[in-house]
Amino acid sequence: MRGRKDSVCPARMRKTAAAMLLAAIAGSVAAAESDGSEPALKLGGYVRGWTSFNLGNPPETTQNDRHDLSMLRGSLLLDADAKLGSVAKLKAIARLDREVETSYLKRLDNLPGQSGNLMDQYNNADMRELYVDFPAGERINFRLGKQQVVWGETDFFRALDVVHGYDYRWRSFLEVENEDLRKPLILANMRIQVPEAKGSLQVIVRPGWDRGKDIGNTYDLTGGRWANQPNKGVNFFGPSPVPGTNLTNYDYHHPAGNIDDVTGGLRWGGEAAGINYSVVAMKTFNNDPVVNPSAAIGGTPYKAAPKGLLGDFIYPEIDVYGATVSGYSGALDAVFSTEVVYNRDVPFNYGSNFGGGFLPGFAGVKLKNTLVTMFRMDKQINLSKLIGTSRPSFFSVQLFNTRVLGYDRNDDIVYLAGFGLPRKQDSAILTAILAMNYNNDRVNPTLAAGWDATYGGGFVVPSVEFVMGDKWRLKAEADLFYSRGSNKQPGQVETNAGLMGYFANNNQLVFRLTRQF
Repeated sequence: MRGRKDSVCPARMRKTAAAMLLAAIAGSVAAAESDGSEPALKLGGYVRGWTSFNLGNPPETTQNDRHDLSMLRGSLLLDADAKLGSVAKLKAIARLDREVETSYLKRLDNLPGQSGNLMDQYNNADMRELYVDFPAGERINFRLGKQQVVWGETDFFRALDVVHGYDYRWRSFLEVENEDLRKPLILANMRIQVPEAKGSLQVIVRPGWDRGKDIGNTYDLTGGRWANQPNKGVNFFGPSPVPGTNLTNYDYHHPAGNIDDVTGGLRWGGEAAGINYSVVAMKTFNNDPVVNPSAAIGGTPYKAAPKGLLGDFIYPEIDVYGATVSGYSGALDAVFSTEVVYNRDVPFNYGSNFGGGFLPGFAGVKLKNTLVTMFRMDKQINLSKLIGTSRPSFFSVQLFNTRVLGYDRNDDIVYLAGFGLPRKQDSAILTAILAMNYNNDRVNPTLAAGWDATYGGGFVVPSVEFVMGDKWRLKAEADLFYSRGSNKQPGQVETNAGLMGYFANNNQLVFRLTRQF
């Protein structure tokens, strides 16, 4: 009976929610028309194209893939705002994504480990956001529908910005606009202004009406251009040797993390003595999936048996408690920010040598608490005399660390399932951004860099954007990664690759052209 309920109710609830939302919109429009006012409609958006070229030679194919076209992508985004009556507003954002299967992608698609169609993860058409805003009195505002909620202060790596997951399949973490990678959710979002305390209380409730693919981070696990080395061309969701089963599946109805469960959180944000601060408590899904391993391979299933021969990917629920503080220092002429987050019952895979080293992390799941900290400085630097910029440049440096509380080396937890590098108690990453402007902001170079202080390696991303009038934008970017140690070839046991090692031989040269309207 549980399986029947899980397969039917979410779709029925989504249809009911959509009907209620459309009814509310229709009612608001009717009310607007009845009082003599016409709903105002504004439509904007962009048409955008990307091309990217390999600067390295991924080892998974027999050909030399250096300089080959790895991405030829186009997107159409429509952004509509409508006024419904005198107070309510409707927001709708839709996006259509299409890619051309390049020769490089065809080679990945034809590798022996590939059993699906890579283009399925790149081609997409979706209603990104659809919500209604309306007040309830002078202090309370509601936002109901599919939307994005951003909590936190971090940039590349996230601590409190975990209400939503991200889709990293087509561009990894490199797209500058987080809202294009963040996966919106159906939420009830209420904000209460409390001017007496110089702050506001925000309450979000996710009723559990989302699709499974809207939950948590989605990585390239089907062997595409951003699959971790050496897994390009390997589809982990392909059929297994046992008829009727796959190697792995996504289990969105696991007892530890069921998409039908109600989740949400509270955030108080305010200002005191010139300092901005916020305090957050929420229940959400662990953004990164972990493997619930199968007993058929000797693993210990976590709370429920998986359907996949090797196991299933799950998103267990966790409790998140955090705080942010930011303020301006006149003495240093800079803004300093910090973020401290305590996560309870975070799942980790363990077994660095499981399966003779060929299935590291597939031994099982262990729960640990973590403490995530971020410290950042933002500063304007005048480089006009040194490099001729037209105005002060923006410089930001950030130190991000995740500490596993109650750490025990004998737990043998791994940094990522499928890779045998044991996780250390602390994982620290230092990032920096320098954004410059020339020719009255018509030529805007940026240099971003990161260093994995714990496991070694890092990235450097130089880019320049050209502003051509009010409508056109052209951006050129190089994505360069370096890792410590050697990464193994396909079929070899990997015991040394940390975060930056997953990107080995994946340097890219990217061009992006945007026409706004």
